[in-house]
Amino acid sequence: MSPLEERIGYKFRNPLLRDEALTHPSLRHETKRKGIDNQRLEFLGDAVLQLVITEHLYEKFRKEPEGQLTKFRSRLVSRDTLMRHALALDLGSYLHMGRGEETSGGRDRASTLADSFEALIGAIYLDSDLKTVRKFVLTQAQADLEQLAAEPVDINPKGNLQELLQSISPSSPVYKTLSQSGPEHKKIFVVEVLWEGIALGQGEGPSKKHAETAAADQAMQLKRWEKAKKRARSKARPAN
Repeated sequence: MSPLEERIGYKFRNPLLRDEALTHPSLRHETKRKGIDNQRLEFLGDAVLQLVITEHLYEKFRKEPEGQLTKFRSRLVSRDTLMRHALALDLGSYLHMGRGEETSGGRDRASTLADSFEALIGAIYLDSDLKTVRKFVLTQAQADLEQLAAEPVDINPKGNLQELLQSISPSSPVYKTLSQSGPEHKKIFVVEVLWEGIALGQGEGPSKKHAETAAADQAMQLKRWEKAKKRARSKARPAN
């Protein structure tokens, strides 16, 4: 078994599928040669991942309505979550990519890691069957699934952030789209949330809505508004 196969606990019958899943598009572009990359497997892996997670949530949370199940699934298949799975497998170190992409930090890029993880899922599915790839996906997602079962709350980072900031000032947070990239079937939006001139956080996702939620979530973790809150308190304090 290759080092990666030992990590994931699966040996490919067709090693070419494994290599395809690990080949970043930059390698083909840089060498200007016709060849394979992992984009098609990423497309397939995304669909397989959605099916496995959806099926599991449907069976596990029998009393939850469709809307709540959709929110659960969004948490489990988000780009940040997939990136964490890829990091746990040290997937970045196994990728084949162009020198330019590597020197610009490609092995640690969130989108690259998440896409490669989905491509790996697609490769395992083609090399085996749905039962095998289901086991792989649920094993990687085990910690997140356990947390979801323990805390099945309706998380609303945007609403929570707005409520918290308006307790400090009447100003509302503003969401600014910084960029959008990727193929049509897999757009990546990057959004920044601003408040009274302060950049509170950034987030990315397959839609502006998802990216805004991720930005609000990061803002809630960084708490950059605390300095503004302290300044407001010092102004309100009477002079000696």
